[in-house]
Amino acid sequence: MREPLKIRITREEDYRFTVDFGEAMALLEADLPAPLGQGAGPSPEHLLAAAVANCLSASLVFALRKFKQDAGAMETVVSCSVGRNEQNRMRISGMEAVINLGRPAEGIEHLERVLGQFEDFCTVSQSVQSGIPLSIHVEDSTGLRLK
Repeated sequence: MREPLKIRITREEDYRFTVDFGEAMALLEADLPAPLGQGAGPSPEHLLAAAVANCLSASLVFALRKFKQDAGAMETVVSCSVGRNEQNRMRISGMEAVINLGRPAEGIEHLERVLGQFEDFCTVSQSVQSGIPLSIHVEDSTGLRLK
């Protein structure tokens, strides 16, 4: 079993924090946007969207490599909707991920199988989906929607 992931967050001032991922990684400055913070770094919402995008991208690369295929210059964009819940508290109400492969679909072997399984490899998106609606789309380099 893996060791638990530990991240240390230290308050610098107001809503600005330093995020320490451990010795092997650079520190990250996080902040809330104005009017509360200064927007000096990504907000918690930014960090969550980045985690979903990164995990989905890595999972798709992993699934493609299982079939010795290359994703090319892939790009993933995650949109995050924020709104108020019944108690008037701000919550993430939905997310959408659009993954654009860096190659045309016809040049990728076993693509249907890859698209059918890559989401299952993504720890973050599968965890997030249990509480936040998340739609995932995949396009090829020509803009053709594949999933």
